[in-house]
Amino acid sequence: MKRLIARLWRIIRGPMQWRILWLAHSKFMAGITGVVRDDAGRVLLLRHRMWPEGRQWGLPTGYARAGEDFGETVVREVREETGLMVKPGALVQLTSGYKLRIEVAYEAQLVGGELKIGTFEILEARWFSPDELPDGIQESHRRLILRDTTI
Repeated sequence: MKRLIARLWRIIRGPMQWRILWLAHSKFMAGITGVVRDDAGRVLLLRHRMWPEGRQWGLPTGYARAGEDFGETVVREVREETGLMVKPGALVQLTSGYKLRIEVAYEAQLVGGELKIGTFEILEARWFSPDELPDGIQESHRRLILRDTTI
């Protein structure tokens, strides 16, 4: 039976193989988060309008567009939400997330721009010292900010 399946797989090649694989596997959205820091080591946090009351503070986040480099998603999302320019750094998280979402997080360094709220979804944007994070921050984002970066 295994030989027959292998032979059929080789025969169907190309687009048909991709269709079968697409139907047989989970489809994921890529949720991208940026741990944006300035030269003083402070971290950029946003108060998100659409997040649950009491847990609205978090890092800049968004979804990758098809074919978009995830580091560039961080750059785009931060610019769209705050007007700031950042340079993506090290990948700090890559996990399967809630339901069919991949969670990706990058360190990012502030390189310029002027802080201004640019979208309906953001209520407030502020810089915080990692040891003085606000109440109401997403716990997963707290862990990203406070993780040991010496490893």
